Amino acid sequence: MPEDWNIYRTRFLVRAKQLSQSIAFTDPLGREHRGKPGDYLVESSEGLLRIAPREIFEDIYVVLEDSCHPTLPSAHAASRPERRGLAV
Repeated sequence: MPEDWNIYRTRFLVRAKQLSQSIAFTDPLGREHRGKPGDYLVESSEGLLRIAPREIFEDIYVVLEDSCHPTLPSAHAASRPERRGLAV
């Protein structure tokens, strides 16, 4: 096994909100998603939503700045969970 290690990072920025209650929904592609308190509702740059288990999300992602910071990229307003009837 080679001894040389490389450093990696994820390529994409996402918006995410930690769930305070259970949630279930079907995405536009027909996939069912379920999350429990502590999991994360993740919105991709394309506006698609998914659930990420807390352990996996917190192992992969690091918050860039305060989530209210105006310079961070935001996904399309119409795709935001609160605008589509998903209360989180």
